Amino acid sequence: MGGRDWILSSILVSLLHCDGYSTPPSDTISNAGGGGERVLWAAIRATQRKYPKALCVVYTGDHDVDKDTMLANVKNRFNIDLNAPRIAFLYLSTRHFVLASKWPHFTLLGQSFGSLILAWDAFNLMVPDIFIDTMGYAFTLAFCKFLFPKVATGAYVHYPTISTDMLESLDDASASRGVNAGLGKGARGKLKRRYWQFFAKIYSWAGGNVDVVMTNSSWTQNHVMQLWGPARKWNPHASQIEVVFPPVAVEELEETMEVNEQSEKSRKPDILYISQFRPEKNHQMIISAFAEFMKGPKSKSVAGKPRLVLVGSVRDDADKMLVYKLRVLAREEGVVDNVEFVVNAKWGQILEWLQSSSVGVNGMWNEHFGIGVVEYQAAGLISVVNDSGGPKEDIVIDIDGQPTGYHASTPTEFADGFAKVLSLSSTEAIGMRQRARKSALRFTEDEFRTRWLRQLQKLIDLVGS
Repeated sequence: MGGRDWILSSILVSLLHCDGYSTPPSDTISNAGGGGERVLWAAIRATQRKYPKALCVVYTGDHDVDKDTMLANVKNRFNIDLNAPRIAFLYLSTRHFVLASKWPHFTLLGQSFGSLILAWDAFNLMVPDIFIDTMGYAFTLAFCKFLFPKVATGAYVHYPTISTDMLESLDDASASRGVNAGLGKGARGKLKRRYWQFFAKIYSWAGGNVDVVMTNSSWTQNHVMQLWGPARKWNPHASQIEVVFPPVAVEELEETMEVNEQSEKSRKPDILYISQFRPEKNHQMIISAFAEFMKGPKSKSVAGKPRLVLVGSVRDDADKMLVYKLRVLAREEGVVDNVEFVVNAKWGQILEWLQSSSVGVNGMWNEHFGIGVVEYQAAGLISVVNDSGGPKEDIVIDIDGQPTGYHASTPTEFADGFAKVLSLSSTEAIGMRQRARKSALRFTEDEFRTRWLRQLQKLIDLVGS
């Protein structure tokens, strides 16, 4: 067997996917069942099918989960079968260094330093031929290049650790601009701005060391290009930053649910928000928007009793307290009888809500992608989403020159969006739902596999050069 063939048959691909980072959303942890985790396992399955002799290694901090349990969880949660003999898990003992609680001050900088300790731990266990980060630890990739210049490096970026929008949000006190909106005032605000600006510079330098960069959306691509683009010009192996949309269970949803006249009659005027209960998801604004809609004249003409259904998971006591505050807000807004909370729902429950609801909503400012919005579309819901990020740029777009949903920024605009959807005629609603389903076909696992393997081939070529 020639040298080139040997590389393709025995390539060692390692993926760093160890939870703890504060900026990326928590659904990217390696054993949490979220969308980021689905990317990891779908990527490994695509790699194994293309290169069955490749050894895929996952660095993880989940010491309490053995290999058999991990693979069983992958099968149960995502219906993804992996070739067990050609996948290995290396357990890291230094995960606590990347936990936000470890760095109560200057958290981004502290966690980035902690990620170097984590990387040192990983490389002492094994040095791969290809090292891919799927968690947002850009500094581990730079560290890898420093220690092992011949190792090909790749990144799948769910969310930039810092972005120009984050810096701009410090000047905007609007609640729709994220959790840091308006914090740039006073001496403390100036210090925060300078700290973020400094971090952005070293983060940009770290990104310059990555050979192949994939982003989960056009929004993320744009920001990563702004931050990493200048530094990557000095990397002779750097390729163009490409969008690789996350795989979504589009086919399963389309097989389970129909969009026709009969199904339209069974849909209730429910507005569904599927999201973890976290501050940045902006449930408060959606409750206020729903209250405004219910107080307006158009809600009176809706057949049935509109409800806002908030479906999501809670991680800790802080999330539980947020749910409590949201319940109080619903009471204060006078809509407590029309707002339903479904905490830690199972997938079967979620499917039922997707099948029976009419509207899907997403209130987060600059949602990096929005897997939940794709699920809305695949299930035939009409979406009303924040006028920013992935839901605006990639998902809720015109299909065949006609809309698949609506964009909004303020409570009034969201309320108007709810009114528009619930006032559509049966024919108009079915047409928009069918366009939304057509839009969702851009985010299937087959599409993900094709794009992932295209980028992986670039890394393999670097190993073989």
